[in-house]
Amino acid sequence: MVVTLRLPSLTSLFSPSISGRYPAILRWRHQLRPRPFAARFSAQSTASETTNRVDNTQKTRGQDRAVTPRSKDFNTWYLDVIESAELADYGPVRGTMVIRPYGYAIWEAIQDYLNVKFKETGHSNMYFPQFIPYSFIEKEASHVEGFSPELALVTIGGGKELEEKLVVRPTSETIVNHMFTQWIHSYRDLPLMINQWANVTRWEMRTKPFVRTLEFLWQEGHTAHATPEEAEKEAIQMIEVYTKFAYEQTAIPVIAGRKSKVETFAGADRTYTIEAMMGDRKALQAGTSHNLGQNFSRAFGTQFTDENGQREHVWQTSWAISTRFVGGIIMTHGDDAGLMLPPRIAPIQVVIVPIWKTDDDREGVLSAASSVKELLQTAGIKVKLDDSEQRTPGWKFNFWEMKGVPLRIEIGPRDVSSRSVVISRRDVPGKQGKVFGISMEPSILEAYVKDKLDEIQSSLLGRATSFRDSNIVDVTSYDELKVAISEGKWARGPWSASDADELKVKEETGATIRCFPFEQPQGIKTCLMTGNPAKEVAIFAKSY
Repeated sequence: MVVTLRLPSLTSLFSPSISGRYPAILRWRHQLRPRPFAARFSAQSTASETTNRVDNTQKTRGQDRAVTPRSKDFNTWYLDVIESAELADYGPVRGTMVIRPYGYAIWEAIQDYLNVKFKETGHSNMYFPQFIPYSFIEKEASHVEGFSPELALVTIGGGKELEEKLVVRPTSETIVNHMFTQWIHSYRDLPLMINQWANVTRWEMRTKPFVRTLEFLWQEGHTAHATPEEAEKEAIQMIEVYTKFAYEQTAIPVIAGRKSKVETFAGADRTYTIEAMMGDRKALQAGTSHNLGQNFSRAFGTQFTDENGQREHVWQTSWAISTRFVGGIIMTHGDDAGLMLPPRIAPIQVVIVPIWKTDDDREGVLSAASSVKELLQTAGIKVKLDDSEQRTPGWKFNFWEMKGVPLRIEIGPRDVSSRSVVISRRDVPGKQGKVFGISMEPSILEAYVKDKLDEIQSSLLGRATSFRDSNIVDVTSYDELKVAISEGKWARGPWSASDADELKVKEETGATIRCFPFEQPQGIKTCLMTGNPAKEVAIFAKSY
């Protein structure tokens, strides 16, 4: 059956009348391809042997800079990195993207870690249909109000007008509840805890690859419980899973906390979030966990018979992380040389670049390089041997640096003779990050590589934490908040003001309450806006 989406024409989407309103949309494709990919890396870069070997990375970048400097134009830098590191490209529909193998491998690393954690905490994977009856969305009032502007609707199927229009999945709380109602009858059926890995469609008007696209990939967990206490415990547990993942796997020092009422998910009682500071100091909502209370179960009649024979509505949660986390990794750790990946999330942790000048040297160098590759793979390290002969070693150095590979091993004829290698760290540029004469003896090389990967992981987290902390300003008044936001920083201060006051801050500064952090300072607090007593501090920031 052919299903047709009734959507605005491409001509209307790109008409001059909206070009001023949505400049990011119209510039996206042009920014991603400022120069042909082949011109990004100089083929003239060369490398000599061991102590005479010079890292030409800085020289090459001076001749043909791989990406726009972050400090010059952060958005263009971000798009340059996505293209040059071969993470994604544009789909034929405005606002969509094709995730290329290297970008998808990062997503797979995210999936691999979280799948284990979800199953350890009692959840099972399953899958729900992509098409949802529009009547389902209408059942929960705040939910339909919150999502209506972003919905993609199917109105024609098989050449005929549908009796009921269908929503292309924006999230699955409604269809999940429809099915839960059929599966849950007794307290013995609870808790019911599932997760699905799926795609989602939200008709965004301002798009940015990985961060905000019409279609994206995510996981969404959904649970049903017999008591509100169990649901709250689940919602907190899952935001803690996300927090640990962010710190330990992606080296992103997120701040976990509760969303304000204004920023709470449509249909939830409470929303918990992890907020990450990007390299331009904007906030990225990197993951959320919602305590849905009984809002959806009442709308859909999802009930169970408790131990006393009474009929009760279930208490629910939902929680999600998406491919926007890939964008967060890029914007947290990347530099002017390109992507910089934490080792635990990197598809390739070590790249081996063999170097030879003559055919006589070639066999011995490649044999040694293959032995090193086998050694590291056996040790559980993700390694690639770049033995292609179409590019020079210097070009390869720049290429794998652009792709953010944490460690590079260089092996030439003299290294073969001395049974040693040269190792360079991606997070320490130039000669400072290069070490000569590391023995090829298996136990020594394996231990050295593992140690350096751990060092890089810790270094990236430490660097990101220092950057975050140095850009959060404690404020005690609205004037101080406005100054902090105008300087591009996050403002942290006591807050007990109204929703209207919160919207005023957004309108006047462009900043929103990112969260009320779980970690709160002790002592008496006075609201920065009203002067009234406040129980908590909130963090304000501009965001993606």
